[in-house]
Amino acid sequence: MRFAGKSALVTGAASGIGRAAAELLAREGASRLLLVDRDADRLGKLELDCAVQALSGDVADPELWHAADLGEIDHAVINAGVAGAGLIADLDFAEWRRILSVNLDGAFLSLQAALRAVRDGGSIVTVASAAGLKPEPGIAAYGASKAGLIQLTKIAAKEFAKRRVRVNAIAPGGVETPVWDAVPMFADRAREIGRDAAFAELAAMATPLGRYAAAEEIAEQIAFLLSDQAATITGSVLLSDGGYTL
Repeated sequence: MRFAGKSALVTGAASGIGRAAAELLAREGASRLLLVDRDADRLGKLELDCAVQALSGDVADPELWHAADLGEIDHAVINAGVAGAGLIADLDFAEWRRILSVNLDGAFLSLQAALRAVRDGGSIVTVASAAGLKPEPGIAAYGASKAGLIQLTKIAAKEFAKRRVRVNAIAPGGVETPVWDAVPMFADRAREIGRDAAFAELAAMATPLGRYAAAEEIAEQIAFLLSDQAATITGSVLLSDGGYTL
């Protein structure tokens, strides 16, 4: 098993990509998982075949990380994030800060904690987005946060290369996760035609391959980047968008 006896930190672990990553790491032999999410109820319902330390709170709160005892870890998945939409001229500053606080400030604090705890030769994956690479109207805050995360990831990779710690990003396109429920356009359409149909409609319009990814598929790609199969890959961005950015 790829992660036999290893320990890992996963943020945003209660649902979506984070949950899929935690479940995969446990199946692949991880002995200890540190799971972080602000949804304590969902986090507590995860059933994983390994030791679990659950931390409930906001990843953008420095006190959460000051109080956390991560011990030593081998891997980390920096995944917690929120979505939002709005044209720049109309975007309320509070909404801008809400998104940047979690997606960039929270990612920084999570990554900082992971880098302080990671063993030499460990590996980290941050979950960015194709929105950080391709400009679209209405995603200023989200796109800027993910673009910033990509650059942060590359800098971390360079800073920790001497310790053989690999830091990479994955940039998914459309993924069928609960984050979409916070996007008004999707939420409205889902109420009209159903969630599955709304995903299929979006994918047909925006993705050359005509489908969105499942969270489990992205988790498998994260596991590849974490694993020894990617031993010479660091500071890279794995674009997994079904051709969206073409």
